[in-house]
Amino acid sequence: MGARPLLNRRLAGMGTTIFAEMSALAVATGSINLGQGFPDTDGPEEVREAAVRALREGKGNQYPPGPGIPELRQAIAEHQQRFYGLSYDPDTEVLVTAGATEAIAATLLALLEPGDEVIAFEPFYDSYAACIAMAGAERVPLTLRAPDFRPDLDELRSLITPRTRLLLLNTPHNPTGTVLSPDELRVIAELAVEHDLLVVTDEVYEHLVFAGTHHPLAALPGMRERTVSISSAGKTFSFTGWKVGWVTARPELVAAVRTAKQYLTFVSAGPFQYAVAEALRLPDSYFDTFRADLTRKRDLLSAGLTAAGFHVFEPQGTYFITTDITPLGEQDGIDFCRALPTRCGVVAIPNAVFYDNTEAGRSHVRFTFCKQDSVLQEAVERLAKLRSS
Repeated sequence: MGARPLLNRRLAGMGTTIFAEMSALAVATGSINLGQGFPDTDGPEEVREAAVRALREGKGNQYPPGPGIPELRQAIAEHQQRFYGLSYDPDTEVLVTAGATEAIAATLLALLEPGDEVIAFEPFYDSYAACIAMAGAERVPLTLRAPDFRPDLDELRSLITPRTRLLLLNTPHNPTGTVLSPDELRVIAELAVEHDLLVVTDEVYEHLVFAGTHHPLAALPGMRERTVSISSAGKTFSFTGWKVGWVTARPELVAAVRTAKQYLTFVSAGPFQYAVAEALRLPDSYFDTFRADLTRKRDLLSAGLTAAGFHVFEPQGTYFITTDITPLGEQDGIDFCRALPTRCGVVAIPNAVFYDNTEAGRSHVRFTFCKQDSVLQEAVERLAKLRSS
C-alpha cells in the first residue's frame, strides 16, 4: 500500500483511548475500576421497566423519527423549562442523539470549517480533540490550573482571534469537577456576544452539582441564539449504555447539527427514548436523592484518598475526583496509573491525557466515585497500601 499512513493525519496519535487501555488492565489484573466513569448499578427500576414496556409494545423497535420521538423531544423541552426557565420548541429546537458524544461530534462537524479556531478549557474530555480534528479546525486550549482550576478570563480574551469560531465549554467540568460561577459565565457570555462567537456547552453533569446549582449559559442575555446546549440521560439516570443524548438550540443551529447527525448514526436507541422521556419527568425527589447519594460517595472516596497520601482537589460537580500524586513521591501520572493495578489492585486515569499542555497535568490522576459503597470502601482499603509502602 506504499508508505502513506493508513490513518487520516488529523487523527494521528488518537488511537486506542486511555479508557480502553485502563479498563482492559482492570480486567487483566482483577482490579477495581475507578477509571472509566460508568456506574456499577442500574438507575431507577421504573425507568428500566419503561424500556422493557416499550420493547414489548413494539415502540422504537424500528427506525424512530430522525430528530427523535416526539415524546422525548417534548420531555426534553419540559426539562429545560422546569429546571432553568428556558423555552424550546420540541419540534424545531430539540434534537435527540446517540449520547452526548455524538451530539458534540455532529455539532462540531456541522458548525466548523477547516482553519476555524475552537477555544476549549483543558484538561478536556478526549472526544473534543478528536472531533475538532475531524472537522479540520484548530483547538486552542485555555488551561485550568491547580489548585482551584478556575478559568483565567483575561487569558480567554487574549486567545480570541479573527479565526475564532466557537467556544467549547464543559460545566460541570470533567475531569476537574469545576462548576463555572454565574460571574464567570457572565464574562464568557459578554465575550461571545462581543466577538460574535458560537458556544457549545457540554452539560451532561448538570444534575451533579454539589454546592450551589447549575447555570446554563443559554439563559444569559444574548446567548439563547448562539448557544448549542448538549446533555444526556446516561449520567443523570445511570443508564450509560443506552446512549441517549440531546441538543437544544435555535432552529437554524439544530437544523445544521441534524444535517451532520443524520450521516453519523441516522437514528438510535428507539425503545430507550421512550424510557428516557419518562425519566426526565421524575419528581424533584429523584434528582435531590441522586445528588445527595453521589455527594456522600464523593466524601467517602475523598477521605480515603487523603488518608492514602494523595492531595485531593475536592470537586464541585461531576463524579470524578482529581488528585495530585506528588505527596506520594510520584511525578508521572501515566506511569503511576499503569503500575497502580499491580501495586494495589485499583485502576485510575492519568489527567495528562486530557491536556495539550501535558506538563500542567503530569502529576494529576482522576478517580471516579459512581460505584457501590462496598466497592469504594474496598478501593480505599487497597489504596491505603500506598502509604504503607
